[in-house]
Amino acid sequence: MSYVEVPGVKVPIRMWTDPSSVEDGAMRQLHNVSTLPWIKGLAVMPDVHYGKGATVGSVIAMRGAVCPAAVGVDIGCGMSAVRTSLTANDLPGDLSRLRSKIEQAIPVGRGMHRETVDPGRLYKFPTAGWDDFWSRFDTVADSVKFRRERAGQQMGTLGSGNHFVEFCLDETGAVWLMLHSGSRNIGKELAEHHIGEAQKLPHNQGLVDRDLAVFVADTPQMAAYRNDLFWAQEYAQYNRAIMMALFQEVVRREFRKAKVTFDQVISCHHNYVAEERYQGLDLLVTRKGAIRAGSGEYGIIPGSMGTGSYIVKGLGNVASFNSASHGAGRRMSRSAAKRRFSTRDLEEQTRGVECRKDSGVVDEIPGAYKPIEQVIEQQRDLVEVVAKLKQVICVKG
Repeated sequence: MSYVEVPGVKVPIRMWTDPSSVEDGAMRQLHNVSTLPWIKGLAVMPDVHYGKGATVGSVIAMRGAVCPAAVGVDIGCGMSAVRTSLTANDLPGDLSRLRSKIEQAIPVGRGMHRETVDPGRLYKFPTAGWDDFWSRFDTVADSVKFRRERAGQQMGTLGSGNHFVEFCLDETGAVWLMLHSGSRNIGKELAEHHIGEAQKLPHNQGLVDRDLAVFVADTPQMAAYRNDLFWAQEYAQYNRAIMMALFQEVVRREFRKAKVTFDQVISCHHNYVAEERYQGLDLLVTRKGAIRAGSGEYGIIPGSMGTGSYIVKGLGNVASFNSASHGAGRRMSRSAAKRRFSTRDLEEQTRGVECRKDSGVVDEIPGAYKPIEQVIEQQRDLVEVVAKLKQVICVKG
């Protein structure tokens, strides 16, 4: 489908979904965003749903301003995936050992490494810029500087919630490795610090929603936020790269005789800010629950822990600010999912997947998410499908 335009205040709201299907709370958030004085465009992806501070599945283009709550608290959260030389025929009948080895290599939940992972020991890991990246930690907000050791130990860890590591098969039987994570606790603390700072500023006192507080160009507050934002986005990218390298090590060891090789890793943020130019204007484009889908650019759109995921290629649709959805999107809250579904439902909906099936992940049950096939169909003018994946192992936090 192409987009539907809904009237906003300063700009129209372009929606790649049926507006009547969007919950009232999310529509209010979108309408509120359209009132911001600095806004130049607002695009809404088919996985749209209510989010803390700002709507998930929204792409906000502003000139000379950025809203930290519209980035989300997990700065730089995103996906990585890579196709391997393995096929379904190489896999053992019992996948529990492989799942266990992945969980041993990559700490999940609140777990962390005993010490910072040395990227120099990881096979062919590009270490250029690693020391410079950590030296810039001294420039971030004072409120998090005491977290340096913890930030190091959390680098290369999964976290919890909807983050995952998966072993997948595509429709040809090829094995893919895929993972979803972000900037861990250090990104969250930086985000919360700057959201609080923005809410104190005089120009934000008359906003319709205090969560939409912004930093404006050419101010010390904007400079400080941009510094910390881009550092956290880099942290998230390194975090995924190290996890993928650790994942690949597990696969090499477990399938030693197969001499596994890997294609180029696909990686994309879906909670971030980018400097982009549209209609002759330099804009700050915030994607919260959306990926960049410029012409020919690869992206990843996952479903839930029991459904398919998609590798896609962007079509460069300027109306969406070269964007696409970041996943299936929730159709109910975590608390609602826990009330509605049981562990028996979880077992049924994840049949055939080696994964946790206990009460701790019921809120991530496939039934809590929108149908991924429908989400893909609604954005056929934003991306083309390159591969459809189905997980056989899913490691959750």
